[in-house]
Amino acid sequence: MKRRPATFALALTLLTAGCGDTVVDEPGPPADELRVEIVAEHPHDPSAFTQGLELDDGELFEGTGREGSSWVSARPLDAPTERTRVPLPDDMFGEGITVTDGVVWQLTWKDGVAFVRDRDSLTERRRIDYDGEGWGLCDQPDRLVMSDGSADLTFRDRDTFTELGRVTVHRNGRAMSNLNELECTDDGAVYANVWKTEEIVRIDPETGRVGATIDASALLDRLSDADRNDVDVLNGIAHIPGTDRFLVTGKLWPTLFEVRFVP
Repeated sequence: MKRRPATFALALTLLTAGCGDTVVDEPGPPADELRVEIVAEHPHDPSAFTQGLELDDGELFEGTGREGSSWVSARPLDAPTERTRVPLPDDMFGEGITVTDGVVWQLTWKDGVAFVRDRDSLTERRRIDYDGEGWGLCDQPDRLVMSDGSADLTFRDRDTFTELGRVTVHRNGRAMSNLNELECTDDGAVYANVWKTEEIVRIDPETGRVGATIDASALLDRLSDADRNDVDVLNGIAHIPGTDRFLVTGKLWPTLFEVRFVP
C-alpha cells in the first residue's frame, strides 16, 4: 500500500524518532482532552500480564507477556471461562495481538518473531522474523499497524509482515514515545496505551497527529487498595464494534472495564 507522503515538518522528526522532546512544527488546535466514563465492569484474570487485547465476533482475545508464562487466549466476552489458551515457548516474551483474515497475529518483545495462529484453535501456523522490538499491533483493512516503544508506528503487510512505511506520532508539537498496546477502529483511528502512564491517545495514522488524549486514571481508582498494590500498568484496549464503547484493562488487573471516552 502506498501511504500519503509526510509533510516536510513531520519528516524532520524521523531523524530523532522516539525522542519525547523532538519539536514538530505542527499547525492546528491542541489535542482534545477526554476522560473515561465507566459503563460496566467484567471479570479479568488477575494473573494476566496483558500485552494485547481484541474483541472479534463476540470473542475476547488476549495475549500476555513474561518469559515462562506468556500465552494467548480466547473466550466469549460474556463468559469468564476461556475457550482456548495456548502458551508461548518458555524463553519468549509475548506482546501485542490482532485478529485478521481468520488468523491471530502475536508479537514477541525482543525475540523478533511474529506468530501467525489459527483464529479458532490458536494453533501455530507459521512464524515470521522481524527486526527490532514488538509492542502493540492492530489491523486496518489494508495493513497492520505496529508499535515498538518509540514514537513510530510501522505499517506492515497483512500476509507477509513486510514493512510498508512508518509515521512518527506527535502531540501538541512534540514527538510522543512509549506507544504500547494498539487498537484500530473502523473510522481509521489508532488508539494507543502510553506505557507507564494512565493515558490513552487517539492517533491519525496518516499524519501521526494525536487528536485526543484520554485520562484513564479513574479506572485505577475503582480498584480496591489491596488490588492497587498488586497490579502493574494500564495496558489493553479493545473497541466493541458497532458501539462507542471500549474494553480497557491493565497488567495483572482483576477487572476489565467497559468505557466510553467523553469530554
